[in-house]
Amino acid sequence: MTWNSLAPAISEIYLVAAICLILLVDAFAGQTRRSLTPTLTLIVLAVGAALTVAYANVDHRTVLFDGMYVADGLAYTLKLFGYLFVAFGLLYSRDYLEERGILRGEYYVLALTALLGIFVLVSAGSMLTVYIGVELLALSVYAMTAFDRDSGVAAESAMKYFVLGAIGSGALLYGMSMIYGMTGTLDLDVIAQRLQGTPNLGVTIGLVFVVVAVAFKLGAVPFHMWLPDVYQGAPTSVTLFIGTAPKIAYFALTLRLLAHGLGGVVVEWSQMLGALAVLTLVVGNVVAIVQTNLKRMLAYSTISNVGFIVLGFTAGTPDGYTAALYYTLIYILVALGSFGVILIASRKGFEADHLDHYKGLYKRDPMLALAMMMLMFSTAGVPPFVGFWAKLRIFQALWETNHFWLVVISAAMSVVGAFYYLRVIKLMYFDAPPAVYPPPQHSAGVRAALGLNALAVLVLGVLPAPLLDLCARLIH
Repeated sequence: MTWNSLAPAISEIYLVAAICLILLVDAFAGQTRRSLTPTLTLIVLAVGAALTVAYANVDHRTVLFDGMYVADGLAYTLKLFGYLFVAFGLLYSRDYLEERGILRGEYYVLALTALLGIFVLVSAGSMLTVYIGVELLALSVYAMTAFDRDSGVAAESAMKYFVLGAIGSGALLYGMSMIYGMTGTLDLDVIAQRLQGTPNLGVTIGLVFVVVAVAFKLGAVPFHMWLPDVYQGAPTSVTLFIGTAPKIAYFALTLRLLAHGLGGVVVEWSQMLGALAVLTLVVGNVVAIVQTNLKRMLAYSTISNVGFIVLGFTAGTPDGYTAALYYTLIYILVALGSFGVILIASRKGFEADHLDHYKGLYKRDPMLALAMMMLMFSTAGVPPFVGFWAKLRIFQALWETNHFWLVVISAAMSVVGAFYYLRVIKLMYFDAPPAVYPPPQHSAGVRAALGLNALAVLVLGVLPAPLLDLCARLIH
């Protein structure tokens, strides 16, 4: 084993070493660790991204560790996006954590450990690696949800997340064990070769459990019951993290396990996903209308957007997977900014998580209102913002595969979803502000990052081709 043979796994090797370094620095830094650990973490993420670019070979597929690890263009690119999204999430969260007295090194270590789980899952070439990545990510996020020890609501949310997440992991493990029993291998490449045509009963049972587990992790209906409570109960900084970077991992889980490993039985699992997608779209959009808590509304918005991602896989074609990848990246970008607005609007003792808190925001903080308006328009799919192109690509993939009824349902649910997104804009620009509202306190750097986040939503909508072409190259 030489360095050249291990170089494709530089991201994971570096991240493990960086986690150990941050643990040591935080333990011995004394009083300076409050400012040192967050800054060092951002430097670690920047250096990790640079190393990934330096060692990436996007045109070559490398398999390591007896087929357990795969390094290809898709893996490298998703890791770069992982570094970017986690860096922005931690930047938004710093003032929030400091004001509440929970700015501790363990938070950043857990965030990096979750990122390591994302990387393992993105490069999974075996069902064993898939499970390791899922659990590494899940256990880190459970701990982050309960990170605020003084909050009973956060502890309750973490317990609910842990119990239901364990059920999802158990379903995944059982489904993979059935597929292993029928094929005699854990290697996804070999499974793809051995499973062709109509599956037998054992494979079908395993397939059902795998689809249930994927639906649990994504938050698709009817396996979504954990998501609204966790989004509302967890600290907003954790809600931002849960709602963004892990979506990369769960997209990779669906692509590697279903689209690749079980691609020979695509007809069976695409039908299952089609039914789940319809339920997810309807429940997510309809229930979001009656929400008064913004974090809970965004939770149901997440559920409805997961429905669109699942629709991309329902198409069962490379164009469908491309559309799902594009939609995933765009949704994470928009969700990052939306929860970033909540973090910036929050103060100690004031969470800014109710819709009423945003009445008259335009008069109190024009920049924050403008950013939120752009993000809501994008999520609603209004041109020229990038959310329009994301939904259009999903519609196109479904139309090309003759899923006309899914196009009609998803278009109708997009109209329903537009109502509650536009309601937020109406509150900010047309309602009178409350009499008392805490003044803004966040640094100019954080607000500049949010401005870039919102601007990216517009620029990618005006110039959608580069990211669309990148997604197409990665999948094809």
